[in-house]
Amino acid sequence: MTRLHLFDLDGTLLHDTAAPVEISRQLGLAKEIAELERDFVTRRIDSRAYAQRVHGLWAGLTESHVAAAFDGAPWLSRIRDTWAEIRERGEYCAVISLSPSFFVERLTAWGAHAAYGSRFPRVPFSVPVDPAGILTPAAKVEIADRLCGELGLTLADCVAYGDSLSDAELFGTVPISVAVNADRYLTRLATHSYTGQDLWDAYELVRRAR
Repeated sequence: MTRLHLFDLDGTLLHDTAAPVEISRQLGLAKEIAELERDFVTRRIDSRAYAQRVHGLWAGLTESHVAAAFDGAPWLSRIRDTWAEIRERGEYCAVISLSPSFFVERLTAWGAHAAYGSRFPRVPFSVPVDPAGILTPAAKVEIADRLCGELGLTLADCVAYGDSLSDAELFGTVPISVAVNADRYLTRLATHSYTGQDLWDAYELVRRAR
């Protein structure tokens, strides 16, 4: 059976952090992004309000900042090895994240067949962020379903990897899921649970169960 492996980014592929946090650190805005993250995690704001506020924080953002944030981020080990193995098996891997697409899409160079994120203006910003382009947890399911259609698969052929509430709708839709360094709520929803810093080991939980 051919599978599509769907990976979250923040808190999943990135260990104990998120793309906006790493970007903000490059701009010297660690305190400001921590406050914004708290508002989002506690559900005081949704993903669209978060995006509009973070867009305001990043007025001085350049491509160099984005590259430095990506290169210096604390990634899980063996991401590229895992995705290479998935490809060699004739399966597919994709990343779907609420974080900015200009960060998420860099993962296609690591072997992801596709990478989706919230649509921000080009860096440096010259126009406001469009709320319609900001992804929501429900959008993860919609994107996964659309990608399945392009690949000749269905959501029944998917495996999801995630860590938090933003992955709950996707976990509730696909038959197999892996909670990666996840909160207790998502762990209860998952088929498998992994704690650690090596993506291969999380993937092995699915691979061994075939």
